Amino acid sequence: TAEVAGKNMQNPLPRSAQVLARGKDMYNVYCIVCHGPGGDGDGQIVPKFPRPPLLYSDKIIAWPDGAIYHVISNGQNLMADYSTQITDSEDRWAIVHFVRELQRQKKKRG
Repeated sequence: TAEVAGKNMQNPLPRSAQVLARGKDMYNVYCIVCHGPGGDGDGQIVPKFPRPPLLYSDKIIAWPDGAIYHVISNGQNLMADYSTQITDSEDRWAIVHFVRELQRQKKKRG
């Protein structure tokens, strides 16, 4: 489960400009269509499907990195498993770093 993964998995990648750039690239390919450019859940397919949670909600902010990685890898609720599309585990971890960056940006703006 995401809860178990959150307790047992840590992001092995350093938070660097290169990793964030890779995470942003992967997010823009795989995640943006549902989650939107800022993590607001306003991607272009949302009118056809239920809106995903805000990536900067208190709920998601509280998740450990391993839980976010688990959801990317295995899916949750309506979100499909993306491990077959994002086959490199480092790309999934880079996306986790980018999601954290989106959260920091939203927090700064209030």
